[in-house]
Amino acid sequence: MSRPIGIVAAQVAPVPYDPQRTFAKFAREVRVIAASMPSMDLYVFPELYLHAVGSWGDDWPAGYDERVAVSIPGPLTDRLCALAREVGKWLVPGSIYERSTLGVHNTALAISPEGEIVATYRKLFPWLPLETSVPGDSFTVFDIPGAGRFGLMICYDGWYPEVSRTLAWMGAEVILQPTLTKTVDREQELVMARANAIVNQVYLVNPNYGGLFGTGRSVIVDPEGVVLATGGSDEALLSQVIDLDRVRQVREYGTAGLSPMWKQLRDVPPPVFPVYRDGFAAGEVMRGLGPIGHRRSVLDSERDHDRG
Repeated sequence: MSRPIGIVAAQVAPVPYDPQRTFAKFAREVRVIAASMPSMDLYVFPELYLHAVGSWGDDWPAGYDERVAVSIPGPLTDRLCALAREVGKWLVPGSIYERSTLGVHNTALAISPEGEIVATYRKLFPWLPLETSVPGDSFTVFDIPGAGRFGLMICYDGWYPEVSRTLAWMGAEVILQPTLTKTVDREQELVMARANAIVNQVYLVNPNYGGLFGTGRSVIVDPEGVVLATGGSDEALLSQVIDLDRVRQVREYGTAGLSPMWKQLRDVPPPVFPVYRDGFAAGEVMRGLGPIGHRRSVLDSERDHDRG
């Protein structure tokens, strides 16, 4: 039996801090993919692409995230749903700034070919101290009929193995991880993308911005950690047809035919891990660590310095 699905990881660049022009560019990209790659079923875009976060050299407009944040559902998601319905494809249009009674979240969406929002996920781990979005409090998976189960996480979530492990435990066979990374630690992120795929025996789709300072190197990774596609530094469309039965096979027979980790977790469960029983703050490693820093933009700090 086979459960194929065609996936495009879009490594694209916004029109910096111009959401309207960026949405027009995004809509063109979606229509071009649909016309030129008709066998692709699911399009995944980078983190905060539709809110047009720019490069390191661009000025961060004061209060930008609060100003552009939207409600879900709302006019922006209505346009996204209409576009998905027009092309008849699954869309994960990266993430957007979502406004709620708690503040502004960094939220990923999954939209069906019928134009329905089937899943939303609020980023659990903002990149502190730079990111000031309000963390979410739940994990999100959704099903694509005829294919399988997909999980959502965003960028820095990948640094916390509990996130991908929980999604896999919830049945995810593919983890979609929209990302916006412009820093030198993209190298470490590539290692973690493969590691998260290996230890959870899942596909991992990780589109990053392209064409801006420090961006690029998006990846699609298979359940044994093999990189199926990778981007350079410019804009690119990474396409792959993956078979979700491959996940079932790797979990049944083990990675490289050697390590059936999920069956061992089921049949020989470990004792309670102290880190979860006693809490992270109780760990020896926490002693002597200073504060994480102020939850405000580095760029705001630079402007304060310039004014001083």
